[in-house]
Amino acid sequence: MRLVFAGTVSFFCAVANNFAGNRYWTYPESRSRHILQQLGMFFVVNTAGIAIRIPILHYVEPPMESVVKKMDILSFISPETVAKNATLALAIGIVMLWNFFINRYWTYNDIE
Repeated sequence: MRLVFAGTVSFFCAVANNFAGNRYWTYPESRSRHILQQLGMFFVVNTAGIAIRIPILHYVEPPMESVVKKMDILSFISPETVAKNATLALAIGIVMLWNFFINRYWTYNDIE
């Protein structure tokens, strides 16, 4: 239960930090929209990103592990570890692109 709590707290901290960085540094001219409306939009996009990430981690890791086991090229790292890290890297890449493009063209669409 502590892990779920810690993950939830870290998610909210990350969203708040990223929102502040985007609003005040990356897109400072986007402040024409009310902060709570923009924060809500940003939160929805990031929540959808988590919803994209979880199935990727759940469904891609087992086949990835099978592929790594068949390759049998890394003797010093377990196939499970390689599969977990490769799946996580894939999920991070997909969600990063999702978050960037949707936030850029929806949340921060009031800038040039």
